[in-house]
Order: sequence, then C-alpha cells, then structure tokens
Amino acid sequence: MKKLNKMAYLVNIQNELKAPKNEYNSFGKYNYRSAEGILEALKPLLLKYGCYLTITEKTEEKAGYLVLTSKATISDGENSIYVEAEAGINPNRKGMDIAQSFGSSSSYAKKYALGNLFLLDDTKDADSNKVNEPVAKPKPKMSTDIYNAMLEYINTGKSAAVSSKMSNYNMSKKQEDTLTRMIKENTK
Repeated sequence: MKKLNKMAYLVNIQNELKAPKNEYNSFGKYNYRSAEGILEALKPLLLKYGCYLTITEKTEEKAGYLVLTSKATISDGENSIYVEAEAGINPNRKGMDIAQSFGSSSSYAKKYALGNLFLLDDTKDADSNKVNEPVAKPKPKMSTDIYNAMLEYINTGKSAAVSSKMSNYNMSKKQEDTLTRMIKENTK
C-alpha cells in the first residue's frame, strides 16, 4: 500500500464515504443515518487506507447540566485528527432509566462527531440506479431514538399522537407496555 502524504487518507475517505440515511423514523416521517451505519460504511475505507478510528466518550457537568462529549479520532499511526461533539443528558427524563438517557445522548454525540469528521452531508448517491424506484418499507423496529421521541411526546401532552403511531413499529413487549402505561397515566 502506498503511503499517502500527511493526512491525504482523511481527504480520500471524506470523498469516498457513502453513508446514506437508510433508517426511517415513521413517527417524525424522516430518514436519518445512525452511528452504526456510518461505522459500517467506514470499515472498508479504513482498511483500504491503512488507518484506524477510535471513539471515546466522557461525561462532565457544565453549568449545572450533565454533558456527554464524544471524540472521534482517525489516525494512520503517525498523524491523527479528532472532532468532538456534545449532547446533554437528562437523567430524570420521565419513562427512561438512566442507561437509556445516557445511551440516547451517546448515540447522538457519536453520530455528530463522525458526521463532522467525515464531512457527511445530505446529498443523494447519484450513482444509485434505484433513486426513483418506489421502495416497499417493512414495519421498522422501534429504535432507541424513536422510543425516546415518543416518551418526550407523551411527557409534553401529545399522547394521542403517540397512540396513533405505535402500531407502525415492531417493538419489544417492555417498550409497548411502558408506552401504553405512560399514555394512560398522562390522559387521566
């Protein structure tokens, strides 16, 4: 493998990386990309250019708020560059345990650190032959982000909206029971 000058590998990866927004939030009716999807798309390029990626996280209190900072670092073993992104944590969010609150903030911060490091934007892949073909979408699995959004909607008095959207998802029994219980508690 030819050794690239300085940080040319990062520019090449930024140019070649295709991480489409292949997750769908039918509650909010939008497509999004996940940190896992970005990482999956990155692995072959990291191998191709002989570099590696690390992601570290730290939590600290800032101005009375818990903040999680995710740091994405790419290196060829000699040179490295990193980007950080932050997300607030609400450990008292109704309907969520502390692990869910931290996990949600971690996913958010990680996704934005990766997006900023690799200059991900919202352009479509022009090489795709399926750009204009209709896609049959199976019932999506309830992600943590969607679940958290539904909990927020319930907590802000929008239980009816959540009730009407719940059937659009495959969810765990625990998720379904928690949402149903919270809807009942918030409509009394």
